[in-house]
Amino acid sequence: MPPPGRPDAVRLVFLGAAGVGKSALIRRFLHDRFEHKHTRTVEELHVLEYERAGTGRTRLEILDTSGSYSFPAMRELCIRHSDAFALVYAVDDAGSFEAVRRLRDEILRLRGGKSAPLIVVGNKADLGEAEGRVLLASDVMATVEREWDADFVESSARTGGNAVGVFRALLRQVDPHHLPSPALRRRRDTVPRPAAKKRPPLKKNSSCVLS
Repeated sequence: MPPPGRPDAVRLVFLGAAGVGKSALIRRFLHDRFEHKHTRTVEELHVLEYERAGTGRTRLEILDTSGSYSFPAMRELCIRHSDAFALVYAVDDAGSFEAVRRLRDEILRLRGGKSAPLIVVGNKADLGEAEGRVLLASDVMATVEREWDADFVESSARTGGNAVGVFRALLRQVDPHHLPSPALRRRRDTVPRPAAKKRPPLKKNSSCVLS
């Protein structure tokens, strides 16, 4: 991991069970595309930069973590040294919300009980009950906002619905006075993290926009 605490850097971490769509949300935000085939993520770091009004450019780091929980030491390190967290579950998987509950407890434990900037993200929001939705937004919101005192959003990586809103909500948690300007440009390629079976770096050259 790059050294934490850099004043010109913000690190956002996506946590959640396997298959809930963490990588898909990030890909939708960065490249406005969706891949139906699920590929297991070990850990990937996406590095961008954005303009802050009147203060110049800021490095934005988006850490996409594994949902397998096979690397507890890696997860603990990223929790201790990151700025904000997106805890992602799938609206058609009740167990994935229980994983979010455990992750929140772990974040609070590792942060010494201090509240950390986080939002809970219900992915696959395009699904209705007929398509398999089992978690209603109103029920989850009651837990997240009233009991946990955290922000809650629903989004859909498949359709792109509110994908940008997830990132805006995260950045607002970190620094409410300095949201990114409309232009958010890639500065580097994805930095793949060590894995048992190494995959080639993912070359991405497109731009993305916050609106």
